[in-house]
Parts: sequence; structure tokens; C-alpha cells
Amino acid sequence: MKKQLYILLLLIGLIIIPQSIYAQVDFNKRPDDDLGNVEDEFQEHFFEALKQKGIENYDRAVDALHKCLNLNSKLPVIYFELGKNYNKLKNFGAAEENLKKAIDMQPDNVWFLDELYDVYFQQDDIRNALKTIKQLVKYHPDYKEDLAALYVREEKYKQALDLLDELDAEFGLSESRDAMRNDIYSITGNADDRIENLEERVANNPNNEDNHLKLIYRYSQTGDHKNAYKAAKNLLKVKPDSKFVHLALYKFYLQDEKVDDAINSVKVVLTSPTINADAKAKVLKDFVAFVAKNPEYESDLIDITALIDDNKDAQTHSDLGHYYLRAGDKVKALSNFKEALKQDPNDFKLIKDVLLLQLDIKDYKAVITDSERALELYPAQPILYLMNGVANNNLGQSQKAIDNLEMGLDFLIDNTTMEADFYSELSIAYKALNNISKSETFAKKAKTLKPQQ
Repeated sequence: MKKQLYILLLLIGLIIIPQSIYAQVDFNKRPDDDLGNVEDEFQEHFFEALKQKGIENYDRAVDALHKCLNLNSKLPVIYFELGKNYNKLKNFGAAEENLKKAIDMQPDNVWFLDELYDVYFQQDDIRNALKTIKQLVKYHPDYKEDLAALYVREEKYKQALDLLDELDAEFGLSESRDAMRNDIYSITGNADDRIENLEERVANNPNNEDNHLKLIYRYSQTGDHKNAYKAAKNLLKVKPDSKFVHLALYKFYLQDEKVDDAINSVKVVLTSPTINADAKAKVLKDFVAFVAKNPEYESDLIDITALIDDNKDAQTHSDLGHYYLRAGDKVKALSNFKEALKQDPNDFKLIKDVLLLQLDIKDYKAVITDSERALELYPAQPILYLMNGVANNNLGQSQKAIDNLEMGLDFLIDNTTMEADFYSELSIAYKALNNISKSETFAKKAKTLKPQQ
């Protein structure tokens, strides 16, 4: 909460110094001694210090401020400015010394204390930082949050939580304090306190959906699925139109064998514009896994995926592709893998999945086209050369097969299974070219490697 106070402090300087000087001067009368000159000189050095600090010439600012001190050593703002400039120069000893002098002159000046706090904080001097910020808290409750953070650094978690409770009661909840509270709970491993705090929040403000959702999540994290389910149903009762609650409910319904309710929750999630794509993808992935074990619900899966045809991301298409592959529907699997690849064209795993399926369904022309495109992205991947060779062999393009297979072998390292496949394909290619000698040589190499597999 370190404050940027340059403008305010400049104003302090402008207000304090001229007033202290002008009180001594009658501007309607020509000075009869050198006091006017002294005052002019003082102001000249002081404003020079402010100017040099403004352009980050802190050494020159310090020099100008020392000239001010030679003319008047009783103004706390001079020591304060010195402290700030020394702080910028990382001369923390001099910064502390000057700021303490300023504070001795004005013990209740918040800006002086704040700068001293920063000096200690930068040095990681938590003991003195705590001492200083406790003084600041007397004047500004906002500093309590900084104090709580220091208590966390000192592993005084009880004091930190008490302060956070105090601030929440006075100012309402805040994301920054919630984050600090959660850090404390994570450090201490005290899940019960975390849950108790959320239960109190839900009880005190039952219409706050966010607190309900956090409570469901925390119950789930601790493995208390019974209370998580209960909390989810409670949220649905309080807010029947909640969309986010279905992110939890669909799982509980599936576990409870309430499949119709689960399907409804999945549909709510997947069609809600307020739920992000990652969360939707996870829900769909879970439902795909469920249908894989319970194929009688495949028609529901088809209905559900139809709802989001225009919104499926690459991961969703990939998950559906693997589902259809397990189900034996290679055409639908390939269609989904291709859709995923459109969205993520550099994903090597997707490229490989598409090529393998194209080989499986004997779409060799597509394999050649797609593998050549893939080799532009991944020229050192031997499996791409192998699949290209297989496709060329099947289309009777033996010399092209040989060229690609021999190139792929140069990139192959410690993979006897794939090496045997390369030799087998080379044997086929040379046989097609009526080079029986080479064909037999590669066939023997493949056979030699196969027992090692």
C-alpha cells in the first residue's frame, strides 16, 4: 500500500517553507539586512532539490538539501526530503537517520512514517517495519492490511487473521484480503478454519453466490463430497437460476446415478455464455468419459455436442475424437481430430492422430499431403517420414517412399520398433522396383530387430 506522495509532499514543501519564511518578511518594505537574501537562497536550493529529485538526480538533490540545512536546520520537511532521496539512492542508513529526525520534530506526520516504513521494508527489516506500521495504523486504518501482510511474513497467522476479520467487518469483503486469508489457510493447512469462515459468510449473506461456490469448492477439495453436494443443492435452492452451481452438480448427480439431472446440468453449463470455455471443456470431457462406460447414453452425448457445434474448442474436439475412436467410429473420430487441428494447427499430437487415422482408413493421398505439410513444421520427426513412406508405397510411388524413408532414418534415435517399420517399408519399396537384393537386406534388418521389441 506504499503511496505515491510526490505531489502531496511537494505541496507540503511549498506550504511549510514559504509560510515559515514569509512570516518573517514584510514584502512592502525593502529589507534593511541580508535576511531577504538568505530566504531567497534557501528557496532557490530547496526548489533545486525538488527539481533534481523530479528528474532522478538524487545525489544533486541531496547536495541542494544540505545547503538548505546550512541556512535553516529546524524544518522537518528538509530531513524528510533528504530521507526520500537517500532511500532512492539505497543509502538506507542515512535515509533512516534523516527520517527519524523529521519524525522527532513531527511525530504524527503520516508521510514521514510511511517513508520510514518503506526504508525498513526495502531492507526486509520486518521488526522495524512492524514497529513503524503500528504507529501508522493509529492514524490510518488502511495500513492494517499492510500490517496483516507483515504478520504473515513473521508467521504470526492468528494476528493476521484477526486483523483481516476486523477489516472485513469495518469495510466489507475484498479480493486482496481474501487472497491473503487463503494464503494463510494454505500455509497453515487449516482447512477447518477456511471452511468455517465461508460457512459464516454464507449464513450472513445467503444471496452471495460467490461464497456458496467457494464453500462447495473447499468441501470438494477436502474430500467432503457429502457436504459439497449439500452446499450445491442449498445454492440451487437459494438461487434457482444459478449457472455456475451446475459445474458441481453434474458430478454429484452422476455419482448419485441421477443421470437425467446430470445431463440437464451439463446442458446448462455448455450453453451458458457466462461460463468460460475451459470449464465447459472439462465438463464435456467428464461426460464423454461417462458415456464411454455407459454407451446407452450416446444419443444424449450427440444432443449435447450439437448444442455447442459453433463453440467447441480444440480440446473438446480432441476429447470427442478419442471417444469415437474408442467406440470404433473412425470417421467421426477423424472428423473431430481435424476440427481440433484447424484450431490448433501446430499441435504435433493432433497431427499424428489425424495421420494415423487417415492411414487406418486408407486415405493415402491425404496422408501424403498432410505429412508433407507437417514436415515443414517438424522436419526432424521420423514418424512423419515413416507415414509418408507407407502412403507412397500404397500408392505405388516406390521411389518417393524410399527417399522419405531414408531421410527419416537419419533422424531416428533409439527406437527399435520404429526402425524395424522403416526397414519393412524400405523392403516393400525396393521389391516394387525389382531390386530384390536390397529388398531382402532390409527385410533381414527388420526381422533382426523384431525379437528385440
